[in-house]
Amino acid sequence: MEHLNVTQDGHILVITLNRAAKYNALSVTMYNELGQALARLNNDPELRVAVLCAEGKHFSAGVELDQWAPIFGSGQGMPLIQDGIDPFGMQGERHSKPIVMAVQGYCFTWGVEILLNTEIRIAASDTQFQMLEVQRGLYPCCGATFRLPREIGWGNAHKVLLTGERWSAEDALRWGMVQEVVAPGEQVERAMDYARKIADCAPLGVQGALRSTRTAQVKEHEQARLEMYEYLMPVMASDDAAEGVRSFVERRKAVFSGR
Repeated sequence: MEHLNVTQDGHILVITLNRAAKYNALSVTMYNELGQALARLNNDPELRVAVLCAEGKHFSAGVELDQWAPIFGSGQGMPLIQDGIDPFGMQGERHSKPIVMAVQGYCFTWGVEILLNTEIRIAASDTQFQMLEVQRGLYPCCGATFRLPREIGWGNAHKVLLTGERWSAEDALRWGMVQEVVAPGEQVERAMDYARKIADCAPLGVQGALRSTRTAQVKEHEQARLEMYEYLMPVMASDDAAEGVRSFVERRKAVFSGR
């Protein structure tokens, strides 16, 4: 891919932004490549989890606004990706397997918004976050206005959304937006540690848990409860559930097949 390096490490799909010379600015090409990589994550039964990270000093300094301004102004939302899914999870199919994200340096605008569409987040201590759209004549349109108040609280979210001011990795940790802060250079390996732990677990169970937490965010409690038990039945009938019981009885680590 032109703006991404996509590799496989066992059951882990590693997606790396590789436009460091451009501070990993989001181009239309990169957006499409991200969507295609996430479709691969969804569709390949050997893949159980992804790690999203970036080459260079910064995760991303933002978008290539000259490319994106006409798209933002169209009223149609982000473009649909051929053979891909929306990396921001705002329309259509979403990634169905967990994403662990590692960030460093600048993590601006779309970097924050894609982070909010991932499950576990690791930040280097030098990370600076910023939603600076209001300083450029627009406002965030890839999920931050939906998710940031829920993630970090109403007041904290509006403090950064309405002023465009930066916040630190420690702020993000205190607010619950990231799960760990590590020394610069250690963020990707820490993300891989989490990904390996997820990959060792039962894939159908992991995917079912993710589906249930998402359902609970958008549906009434009773409907979410009913759907949780409905989708649990095929998981309980799987080979992996049987392996889980056997491993418990035999006092050993389970080995899951994803079936």
